[in-house]
Amino acid sequence: MSPIRSKKKIKDEPRLTVEDVNVVPPKKIRPAIKGTVVGNFMEWYDFGIYGYLTVTMTAVFTQGLPEEWQLLAVMFGFAVSYLVRPLGGLVLGPLGDKVGRQKVLYVTMAMMAVSTALIGLLPTAASIGAWALVLLYLLKMIQGFSTGGEYAGATTYVAEFAPDRRRGFFGSFLDMGSYLGFAAGASVVAITTWVTTHFYGATAMEDFGWRIPFLTAIPLGIIAVYLRTRIPETPAFENNQDGEDAVLEKDSDDPYARLGLMGVIRHHWRPLLIGIAIVAATNTAGYALTSYMPVYLEEQIGLHSASAAAVTVPVLVVMSLLLPFVGKWSDKVGRKPVYATAVAATLILMVPAFMIMNIGTIGAVLIALSMVAIPTGLYVALSASALPALFPTASRFSGMGISYNISVSLFGGTTPLITQFLLQKTGLDIVPALYIMFFSAIAGIALLFMTESSQKPLLGSFPTVETKSEAVEIVKNQDEDPNIDLSHMPFPDEETIEPEKQNA
Repeated sequence: MSPIRSKKKIKDEPRLTVEDVNVVPPKKIRPAIKGTVVGNFMEWYDFGIYGYLTVTMTAVFTQGLPEEWQLLAVMFGFAVSYLVRPLGGLVLGPLGDKVGRQKVLYVTMAMMAVSTALIGLLPTAASIGAWALVLLYLLKMIQGFSTGGEYAGATTYVAEFAPDRRRGFFGSFLDMGSYLGFAAGASVVAITTWVTTHFYGATAMEDFGWRIPFLTAIPLGIIAVYLRTRIPETPAFENNQDGEDAVLEKDSDDPYARLGLMGVIRHHWRPLLIGIAIVAATNTAGYALTSYMPVYLEEQIGLHSASAAAVTVPVLVVMSLLLPFVGKWSDKVGRKPVYATAVAATLILMVPAFMIMNIGTIGAVLIALSMVAIPTGLYVALSASALPALFPTASRFSGMGISYNISVSLFGGTTPLITQFLLQKTGLDIVPALYIMFFSAIAGIALLFMTESSQKPLLGSFPTVETKSEAVEIVKNQDEDPNIDLSHMPFPDEETIEPEKQNA
């Protein structure tokens, strides 16, 4: 990768030309977005299945354990997949910065689909005892490793493909796919539960029905892997590659070069901490609404498993469909104001939401879930546009892999386990609300140190637009445009240009 220039006066800087600007027309953006969204759909489809089958799988996989530990043991399977996500991020993130975003996304999709399907084929505790739980944990760890590169890679890919002026809008489709995937998983569980229990009796789900939703990952996985093979590499990544030697370059002194783990931490520790704080707030709210909610509704509220699955689906679908509008709003007003609104909404709505939920009627649950969905939607709509923008192109996959996966591992994926444990120990119905509010307060502090990225080119990248006329406009107004900072773009240094001229 060609080194980025240190900041100089405009008169000493190379000029931005129309050829430098990345022109990505909508006909190329849409298939790229679709191919990326399908992976997030699959990831959350699995989480939806596992979340809504938690109580059922407790009977299948925890025979012989003390009763008070059975539910927690299955919920630990959810948490363990997140505990290995940082490892996946540390391995797959730098690999994505080296060989390309598309190649790594293909591998993560294949791993995820295979491991999900294999869960549906596992022997039960009645057959092999405690080894059933061990095998379940192993497959969840494989899922966690693959998703350690999946979301970081998907957000990096979408952010680099989307035009600067509409990055929030296009990026929001990634998480729209995530939550629609969860809703699809919930729907499959609800339908499978109703059909099997209706025709085969009350124990049908424990006998065999739980396998069906996991096995549906086979056809879905084939489709998803096929779509992943057809997505192109991002223009930003290709622009930052300059021959084989550049691909292998590691410069510990240049923050815009492709860096190793310690280099990313050394140069980008502040964005890493900001990302960790925001991801923690986003995912404690998100996982409380999704993965933990089935358990809470069944164990605390007393809803039937099919009802617990069905009641969340309309809320998730409506929230998902509204995410592009939130993303478009952030393109106009900025990411920070929308994030600030999410923090305020969390602090105001979360306790009343859980108090209303404990009334116990379907209507009350729907109102409460809608209240939880408001701040959750505000958070997640920005993830694919705001978080990758914290890091320069050469280390973006690595930076996202580290910050996102550490935060999700420690504070997001463990939300169901920790909140259920605290609930059992304290008996306080609003424990989940307080847990979510705590991390939103921290995110509010982190926002004070976050740089606004809306409408701006990504660090270490040339501007990205949809039409040639936009490129001409940017070049014409580059000196007056406050969103254009030439010092952050991948122009070669003079010492790099000179040898090229001599060789020519």
